[in-house]
Amino acid sequence: MTTGRFLHTMIRVGDLERSIAFYTKLLGMKELRRRDVPEGKYTLAFLGYGEGNKEGQGEIELTYNYGVEKYEHGNAFGHLAIGVPDVKAACEAVRAGGGKVTREPGPVKFGTTVIAFVEDPDGYKIELIERMS
Repeated sequence: MTTGRFLHTMIRVGDLERSIAFYTKLLGMKELRRRDVPEGKYTLAFLGYGEGNKEGQGEIELTYNYGVEKYEHGNAFGHLAIGVPDVKAACEAVRAGGGKVTREPGPVKFGTTVIAFVEDPDGYKIELIERMS
């Protein structure tokens, strides 16, 4: 097999605009592209921190299926992880924007890396990991 590259992770959302606002306004991502497919009754929005489909850049694909407002997450999916320069400041921004912090900033259990968890409007968990670069 040839070497591949990570493209995106898809999550289903109940309100596309609400979810885009969360990821862009509270977590600083950009909407990179959008595709509406009326015949399939869905819309895709790709978000990330880069410039759209750049080599090695991961993205989140938000999928909105017309008329579906809520999904069951099951127990297999864990969380998304985002590196940020200041976990405490990121949590404050999420909270100030109406988002939910589910684990306050602090060192990971049995380690020193500073992390926190927040939740998006659909209940997906997002781990914020303090990274200097």
